[in-house]
Amino acid sequence: MKHIAILGSTGSIGTQTLAIVREQKDIKVWALTAGKNIKLLERQIREFQPKLAAVWEKADAVKLRENVRDLPVQVVSGMDGLLAAAVLPQVEILVTAVVGMIGLRPTVAAIRAKKTIALANKETLVTAGHLIMPLAEEYGVPILPVDSEHSAIFQSLNGEAGNKIHKILLTASGGPFRGKTWEELMDVQVEDALKHPNWSMGKKITIDSATMVNKGLEVIEAKWLFGTDLDQIQVVVQPQSVIHSMVEYEDGSIMAQLGTPDMRLPIQYALYYPMRRPLSGKRLDFFALGNISFEKPDIRTFDGLRLAYEASGRGGNMPTIFNAANERAVAKFLDRKIKFLEITQVIQECMENCAYIEHPNLDEILETENTVYEWIESRW
Repeated sequence: MKHIAILGSTGSIGTQTLAIVREQKDIKVWALTAGKNIKLLERQIREFQPKLAAVWEKADAVKLRENVRDLPVQVVSGMDGLLAAAVLPQVEILVTAVVGMIGLRPTVAAIRAKKTIALANKETLVTAGHLIMPLAEEYGVPILPVDSEHSAIFQSLNGEAGNKIHKILLTASGGPFRGKTWEELMDVQVEDALKHPNWSMGKKITIDSATMVNKGLEVIEAKWLFGTDLDQIQVVVQPQSVIHSMVEYEDGSIMAQLGTPDMRLPIQYALYYPMRRPLSGKRLDFFALGNISFEKPDIRTFDGLRLAYEASGRGGNMPTIFNAANERAVAKFLDRKIKFLEITQVIQECMENCAYIEHPNLDEILETENTVYEWIESRW
């Protein structure tokens, strides 16, 4: 029996994690947390019977508590609620599926409580990899990647201990605007950007895929997860999304992980690692697929990827500036307050104007986020 908690249970990764729980029948869910979707969270509580549930706003917690008063579940709120879920004694694996830097403090707390981390919250390593990875090593805590690309790299590294990595080949679908020019993207609408050709994801990550900022975030995350230099990570556009990433070793051999674009696969692999379990759904049919193609990423049109390499190369709190600026810019685009191409413009301006800190601690990372938000609100 696996014992888990899920931060962000009503989002895309959270609901797919619960689909695995439903199918496998040997996972006990002890805690669920959500932002504002208390209707779905209530249904999840009734089905999975956790000991603890958390929402962000206190008023929502009061309402949820009333709605589930017939059940033996403790309902809490805010950051204290997330922290309580992260360190619950019965929990062995914490699935961090929240979006944004809100996942940082609960991940730190869970590591200190010696919980295995199934990591889907990429912002944790993007902004604080220099703190998280040494802390996980200190406490002997595994960090198991849930992102499909990082899971693919992780799987391609299995059995290769001691063999030197020459290069990580991080694949990208290219998003809904692959092949488009800058001019063709000038009048992109929200609905256009949310039409990903291959993956079913939440709104924020779907927009990140459209700008290719998501791939930039994954580059930074891969650097920390796998202990490589930035120049060892190469992004390869693979439009069919069946090669999820590859590892090239120093002898020229390349190991790749392939499969259908189904996020349940990397989630389940993290939950049961190192064992594999049967998983329902489509299998990859090479005859139906016909071919697999590769392209170079267009970093002139999709300059979010270029800015991510720049931010990671500079280090310090620059990846936090990059990430926080993107979060707020994407929110503004979804609210139709800025244009699609202005997302990366906001990021670049923040990287040029927000104060740089060479060796930020956790408090300085969180303060950097607030500083970026304030800068954006004052100018956009």
